[in-house]
Amino acid sequence: MLEILLDATVRAGTPILFATLGAIINERAGIINLGIEGLMLIGALAGFSGTYLSGSLLVGVLAAFCATFAAGSIHAFITVQLRGNQIVSGLALTMFGIGITALFGKEMVGQTIVGFKRLAIPGFSQIPIIGRAFFNQDLLIYFSFLLVFLIWFFFYRTRWGLGVRSVGENPAAADTCGFSVSKYRFLAVSTGSGLVGIGGAYLSLASTPMWIENMSAGRGWIAVALVIFAGWSSPKAMLGAYLFGGITAMQLRFQAMGTTVSAHILQMLPYFFTILVLVISTLRLQKGASQQPEGLGLPYDREDRK
Repeated sequence: MLEILLDATVRAGTPILFATLGAIINERAGIINLGIEGLMLIGALAGFSGTYLSGSLLVGVLAAFCATFAAGSIHAFITVQLRGNQIVSGLALTMFGIGITALFGKEMVGQTIVGFKRLAIPGFSQIPIIGRAFFNQDLLIYFSFLLVFLIWFFFYRTRWGLGVRSVGENPAAADTCGFSVSKYRFLAVSTGSGLVGIGGAYLSLASTPMWIENMSAGRGWIAVALVIFAGWSSPKAMLGAYLFGGITAMQLRFQAMGTTVSAHILQMLPYFFTILVLVISTLRLQKGASQQPEGLGLPYDREDRK
C-alpha cells in the first residue's frame, strides 16, 4: 500500500515539479510569471499534437518546450523590454493559454497516443518501498530528478547562474558589473517557460496520454505558490511538489476506496493546502526568513535615475 501511494505521489507531483522549477528560473531573474497555468496547457496541447502527428514522443516534448518558450518570450518582451506590469502580463498569458488551447485542441479531443512507458533501473527498482517510486518510472520523471540538480548547479556553480541571480537581486549592481540585465532576464523567462511546458506535456504524454481541455486543472497556480514555499530552491521545490502530489494521490485513493467523504471535499484538498502554504510563506516573509530575490517584480531601466 505504501509503495503504491509513494509511486502515485511521484507521478502526480512531477508536472508540478517541472512547472515550479520553470517558475523558479523566472523569479530568480526578478520576473514574476503568473502565466504558469496557461503555459502548462500550451505545453500539454503542443506535446500531444507533436506526438500525434509525428508518432515520436521526443518530438512531442520538443514541441512543448518550443511552444512555451515562444509564449514565454511574449511575456519576457512585455515585462523586460517594454517594462510592462508583470502581474497583468502573466494573467493575460494564462487566459491566452486557456483560450488558444480550447480553440485549437477541439480536433484533438478523443484522440489517443502511446505515452511514455516505465523503464526500470536494474537492481535499484527492486529496493523495497522506494524502488518502484524512484527507479521504475518513465524518462520524463528521471529527467526531472536530473533537472533539480542541474538547476541548483547552474545557479550556484556557473557564471551564467550568478548572472541570473544578480539581475534578480540587484539589477543595477549587475549592470555595473557587466551583466546584461535585459538579456539575462529575457532568456531566464523564456527558458523557464519552456520547462513549464514540459510539465504540461507530462500530463498529455505520460500521466493521461490524450488531450483534455483544461487538463492542468489548477496545477499551475499550485506551482506559483510552491515557488514561495520552497524559498526559490530547486531541491525544496522537489519536496514540495511531492507533498502536493501525495495529497492528490491520497484524495484519488480515497475516492477509489469508496469513502463516505464527499468527492468535492477531497478534490478541494490540494487547493486548501495551497492556501495553507501561502499563509505559512507569508508568515516566514514577515519574520525575514524568506529568500525572495530583492528585485523580484521590479522593472529595470538603466536610464531611470529616480
